[in-house]
Amino acid sequence: MEPKPKKILLINGPNLNLLGEREPQVYGYTTLSQIVEKVRNAAINAEYELEDFQSNHEGALIDFVQARRKEICGIIINPGAFTHYSIALRDCLAALDGVSIVEVHLSNVYAREQFRHHSLIAPIAKGQIAGFGPKGYLLALEALVGSF
Repeated sequence: MEPKPKKILLINGPNLNLLGEREPQVYGYTTLSQIVEKVRNAAINAEYELEDFQSNHEGALIDFVQARRKEICGIIINPGAFTHYSIALRDCLAALDGVSIVEVHLSNVYAREQFRHHSLIAPIAKGQIAGFGPKGYLLALEALVGSF
């Protein structure tokens, strides 16, 4: 039997490329590249490889996951607005056999507009972390690594 891969994907959906400048009162001043760097360093310390990807396009996110599906053990995902309406992304993630998923949101989506209160991803994820800003990504990594 082959050993389980030690690779985690860090996926960010639409508009997260604008972190640090987009609505800082909601999302803070930390940039996506700063978040990725911290999570990558923490993954290395835990002896995992991290591959990150951000896209504003649903199909690009799906293609990225599908191309790596056999080489990963976990996914940290902030689907952005796709959280609430992307059945295609949800189905892509649900099809992953043996891959743990943690959904992350910088803001507390349940303290915001009603339409943000429903996630299509949460029912297929190991867990969801919301409202802790950039630290949520590190908490997600810790949760994933602790579950393997």
